[in-house]
Amino acid sequence: MSEPTGVIHDIGYQRYTGPRLGRRHVFGALYLHGLRTAFGLGRSAKAKIFPWLVMGIVLIVAAGLTAVRTQTGQVVMTYAQFADAMSWLVIFFVAVVGPELVSRDLHSGVLPLYFSRPLPRGDYALAKLGSLVTALWLLLGAPQLVMFLGAAFTTKDGLGGVWDELLDLLPGLLYAALWAVVFASVGLLIASLTGKRAFAAGGIVAVFLMTAPIVGILSIMPSRTVNELAMLGSPTALIHAVGEYTLGDLLVPNGQSEDYQIGGFGPLYVAVAALLVAGCVTLLLLRYRKVAAR
Repeated sequence: MSEPTGVIHDIGYQRYTGPRLGRRHVFGALYLHGLRTAFGLGRSAKAKIFPWLVMGIVLIVAAGLTAVRTQTGQVVMTYAQFADAMSWLVIFFVAVVGPELVSRDLHSGVLPLYFSRPLPRGDYALAKLGSLVTALWLLLGAPQLVMFLGAAFTTKDGLGGVWDELLDLLPGLLYAALWAVVFASVGLLIASLTGKRAFAAGGIVAVFLMTAPIVGILSIMPSRTVNELAMLGSPTALIHAVGEYTLGDLLVPNGQSEDYQIGGFGPLYVAVAALLVAGCVTLLLLRYRKVAAR
């Protein structure tokens, strides 16, 4: 009986000898991939429809406001007011993009592959959060830039007018960043709780829209203190209250009445907004520590 024999075939496999980029580059690649995903880049045409439809709407509104200002010389809406006016679109953008960033990975079970690389568990969550924050800031900031360019090129005050316009733009961009950070933190935390995108999207919309009546109810209570604290009842109202306290006339010009007043509770609103973001980010990190441990 002959001894079994075997043959080793060389099919071209070679050991990788190139540079190993490490954690920082993995984080950057994940962040960039998330940002591209938010706008449907590198994906099918169907995936591009919603994000670019929303971007088109806000840009058209900004162009319209710029045209009115150019023709009449009247500022219809400040940069900060523009961010407030577009908040309803931001809600639906988060409801669609947030689940796309994290719920799909939970559903497909690819997280063990991510965590088999030199990628700490928290880096995955922070990279996704950074992608969503950037996407939301671009969604609100790009139209503001359009408005600024239109005002800067039509000003009659020369460089002084451009400088004044820039001083109005910067707080508007910071206010847009506040919207982006709060909405992304809350939205991504909710999306991370389920692998079903429809459930995640519904949960995000519910949190942002169904909390609005709470503000209305508290605002008509007989207590003045309760009225001034009413805007703590909704993330959207909370952001507006922080903007009202920090931006003043840039958000609520003199002579324009507001349905809700914050009284002397401005610092409290700022503190609550900071605690809300910190709490959501902490829970998001804990969530992925639990997911990765399975």
